[in-house]
Amino acid sequence: MENFSMYLIVMVYFLSIAFLGYLGYKKTKDSKDFLIGGGEMNPIVMALSYGATFISASAIVGFGGVAATFGMGIQWLMFLNMFVGVVIAFIVFGRPTRRIGAKLKVGSFAHFLGAFYESKKIRIFVAAVIFICMPLYAAAVLRGGVFCMQQVFGIDFDLALLVFTVIVASYVIAGGMKGVMYTDALQAVIMFVCMACLVFGVYKALGMGFSEANAALGAISDQVPEKLAAVGHRGWTSMPEGGSQQWYTLVTSLIMGVGIGCLAQPQLVVRFMTVNSTQKLNQGVVIGCVFLIITVGVVYHVGALSNLYFWKNDGAVSINMVEASDKIIPYFISRVMPAWFTTIFMLCILSASMSTLSAQFHTMAAAAGSDIYGSCVDEEKKRNKMTVMIRLAVLVSILISFIICFVLGEGNDSPIIAISTSLFMGICASAFLPSYFCALYWKKVTKQGAYASMWVGVVATLLALIFLHAKEATALGICKALLGTDVLVTDGMLKFVDPIMFAFPLSCITIVVVSLMTGKKQEA
Repeated sequence: MENFSMYLIVMVYFLSIAFLGYLGYKKTKDSKDFLIGGGEMNPIVMALSYGATFISASAIVGFGGVAATFGMGIQWLMFLNMFVGVVIAFIVFGRPTRRIGAKLKVGSFAHFLGAFYESKKIRIFVAAVIFICMPLYAAAVLRGGVFCMQQVFGIDFDLALLVFTVIVASYVIAGGMKGVMYTDALQAVIMFVCMACLVFGVYKALGMGFSEANAALGAISDQVPEKLAAVGHRGWTSMPEGGSQQWYTLVTSLIMGVGIGCLAQPQLVVRFMTVNSTQKLNQGVVIGCVFLIITVGVVYHVGALSNLYFWKNDGAVSINMVEASDKIIPYFISRVMPAWFTTIFMLCILSASMSTLSAQFHTMAAAAGSDIYGSCVDEEKKRNKMTVMIRLAVLVSILISFIICFVLGEGNDSPIIAISTSLFMGICASAFLPSYFCALYWKKVTKQGAYASMWVGVVATLLALIFLHAKEATALGICKALLGTDVLVTDGMLKFVDPIMFAFPLSCITIVVVSLMTGKKQEA
């Protein structure tokens, strides 16, 4: 009976997704509908879609696992997610983006920058970076969703990967932006309700109140594994030791990389263009803030508390119970919550993965089908084939992400989801954010400055990944092959500083200097 109830709930969920995808398909008539939902989406749907796209398996599975490992210092990321990712994003960036986007009649982030700077070269460059770099991020989110399907259905990794990919692909290809946003809204509601219930369930399982549980968690700081203590871990209620390896990883990679990088996320920016007034954007701010506080705040808090639960019941902390940090949250939920809620919560994580994946697939498709293809053919061909080409690009982007996820496999025990998220957001911040901000607020910016800034951001990020940042440089092995050492700088903590800390300032300096130089030449 219990299994029947579980499968019934799952069936109702997938039928609802199918219906909303079909609704999006029926309402998608042309490429504008496919790309930005016709520019007339409901503000509540837009805000929920924004939040659901923002909060993926990266936040729930990946960063929840990071919270279980690093502790509550990750809550600073929740603050940045809310303040920067919603308040600043909607008010400072969203308003002018919607206004300028409507004026330029654009349907994607790359099209926005290309049209503003009147440069086909910029449009193609931005689209190419998105299409090349986003599949790794999408594959990591896909991996988080697959883990959840394994927990719910008890099937192997490969089958779960295939089923999950086909489900998401079907409604993105059919329904476009409308199908994506309708399903996002449903998934956001599921995520919100589940997280609100989860926090009460965890405290009930612990048999403690908020203050008592936090104090008890602080009291077991002496149980921090030696390998974590050696790199700066001081307990799950404290920040890592300042200047330590873990401090640099937590602050520069996870908090700064994701907290700042979210402002230039193509799949988020395009949602500002789906509504037809600034008033509707303003209505989304409160909804977005409340959504993020409950969803992200709860999972980061619960992730840290998992150590207390496992210590009380098993005599071990989370990372010793489940060595792969991406699997800590699914396992913890299966232990502390009733079986029926476990099913609902796995649907919550599936919803988070599906909402972000659908946005990523849609964004990659827009980059390849609308921006790259659309820039290389004449208007008559575009008019006849644009929607078909975008749908074909969805299929290609899904296939690439599927292959990457399949190659990563199930056994890799590194925090791939959290790492790939911070990397992609760091690249977006370094490559796009200066040009995006200047397009909105600096009249002296030039297309030469923007283009140079983008190149510097991408190249500086890649060089730092290959030669400076220990985690990626060691894995890639390029520095070792060329110079005989894993990283270029072996002494001190520089090898643990995230690439965004080098690339983003260089990108900002470049756009200012080059714009001032080329601006004077144009005036002369």
